[in-house]
Amino acid sequence: MELSKETLKELPQNVIVPNYDRSALRPGILHIGVGNFHRAHQAWYLHRLMQRGEALDWAIVGAGIMEFDKEQRQKLLSQDCLTTLVELDPDGQSVEVIGSMIDYVEISDGNSALIKRMSDADIKIISLTVTEGGYFQDPNSGALDHTHPDIKYDTAHAQTPKTVFGAIVEALRLRHIQGNGPVTLQSCDNLQGNGTILRKTVVSLAKMSDPKLADWIDENCSFPNSMVDCIVPATGQMEIDLVTSLGINDAVPVTHENFRQWVMEDDFCAGRPAWEKVGVTLSDDVHAFETMKICLLNAGHQILANAGEILGLHTIDECMAHDEIFSLFETVQRDEIAPHVDDVPGMTPEQYVRLISKRFANPKIKDTVRRVAFDGGARHSGFLHPTIRKAIANGRKFEGLALVEALWSRMCEGTREDGSVIEPNDPSWTFYQEIAKRAKNAPTVWLDETHAYGDIAKDKEFREMFTQQLNHIWRHGVKSAIVNYCANSGQLHSSSSKVAKG
Repeated sequence: MELSKETLKELPQNVIVPNYDRSALRPGILHIGVGNFHRAHQAWYLHRLMQRGEALDWAIVGAGIMEFDKEQRQKLLSQDCLTTLVELDPDGQSVEVIGSMIDYVEISDGNSALIKRMSDADIKIISLTVTEGGYFQDPNSGALDHTHPDIKYDTAHAQTPKTVFGAIVEALRLRHIQGNGPVTLQSCDNLQGNGTILRKTVVSLAKMSDPKLADWIDENCSFPNSMVDCIVPATGQMEIDLVTSLGINDAVPVTHENFRQWVMEDDFCAGRPAWEKVGVTLSDDVHAFETMKICLLNAGHQILANAGEILGLHTIDECMAHDEIFSLFETVQRDEIAPHVDDVPGMTPEQYVRLISKRFANPKIKDTVRRVAFDGGARHSGFLHPTIRKAIANGRKFEGLALVEALWSRMCEGTREDGSVIEPNDPSWTFYQEIAKRAKNAPTVWLDETHAYGDIAKDKEFREMFTQQLNHIWRHGVKSAIVNYCANSGQLHSSSSKVAKG
């Protein structure tokens, strides 16, 4: 059955469909970056409110600025912006069609259509998922990189910008001039203090061309921090075939795990949906939640994916079933990361590690190693390096963290241990690969020249430990390096013990 508003009532009976009148929906949110995660997470929470007969004037207008967004737009518009979500529980699955999105802005030169739509008075929240590395941050200072060519272009061409942030600044200028009022700008990316980073990016960019506008934005717009969590694999032919087998022809279906979490500050200058009614946690201390998630779950993903890629594994659940990789994951999480993470209401770091271990091992979630390892420069800097800095400052163990960084370098060299080629998987892949090849014989080159480590690269003990780990990997292999580390920690586990624990 072709998915569309006309066929909703004809879908199989086991498929949950919108019970609200989608023709009565009115827009309130514009979301930039309508990928799988957004549709499985933020759009789902709004859909759940609409199923209760609420938030009908907060429907989502989708948007994008990249070339590939054009194809996504066509596919979604062809099926009335509906999406099939398949929840993959280890004990079963459920299927739901969500309808909280009602339109998708045209992708145009100079982002003119996007700018105009964001400046309209009916848009109260502009949210975005643009990936962790998309905020033009200087890797060491965290400030906006004023030297980036795209930022310099947007400053010189403020009304026809290239970047999403340039488009936001221009839309806010129009809102201010037209009297349409400020909006809430809501980052949904995996960044510690994502709202604070978004504010810094937007205000700094505005200040480069219009200081008075920058002041108005800073004083009137809201930038709430939030933490988002749900494992959502990329959609390939396997996922499309799964949905087809369920009786639905959906060009862009989404599969996801049976877990979601959204924690946010209640700071919305132009109002918001009542998300707390459908499980969203409103908190003044989002930082504690996001620290736990980023330092344990997101960092854990990198621990698994880099080692898995070198050894030729394809999915995260395969990594969890691999004795050595699982031992590395368990030991680094428990001994070197969890001690730096505080409890949050209802959850200790140790409990959280057990929770994510179960989630990562879900055999139905075919989350690829390649997807998780993508953009390692941003992910290691954001997810692992803060913990390394804490370990150095507090005199705590970091042998395993040094090994994880050495695994990233080894992966970026571009070949697996079986000799097969790792295809480029980073926006700066050529840059990293060139350094990784030289680091094979001079490990500290990786620390000094990737520009990812900052003050970490200056720590003598970390340099020595990283050198030992990378040398061991190149001379004896990944498994040997992991076994050596875990044996020294007295913590070598097997996948069978993992299953027993689960």
